[in-house]
Amino acid sequence: MKNCGKYEDNLNVIGNTLRKIRIDKNLSFEKLSNKLLLLGVNIPVTSLHRIENNQRTVRDYEICALSIALDVSIEELLLPAKEKLLKEHS
Repeated sequence: MKNCGKYEDNLNVIGNTLRKIRIDKNLSFEKLSNKLLLLGVNIPVTSLHRIENNQRTVRDYEICALSIALDVSIEELLLPAKEKLLKEHS
């Protein structure tokens, strides 16, 4: 199997969860991007869109900043991927 930096043809595992949380919290891409800027992390609107569509990787510090900006735990952002992996390997 060739390792091309993708997991199940996605560049990240938080995209779908990020979209759901962002929408549930009634945050536009622009509002979320601004909240991240206040934390010192620059993720432009276009990059947030690409993350949600699994077209961009997410750095570890970006996951931390996203969890703070969204007021959720890092675990909550990663939980669906963790549960899927556990289910597949149990």
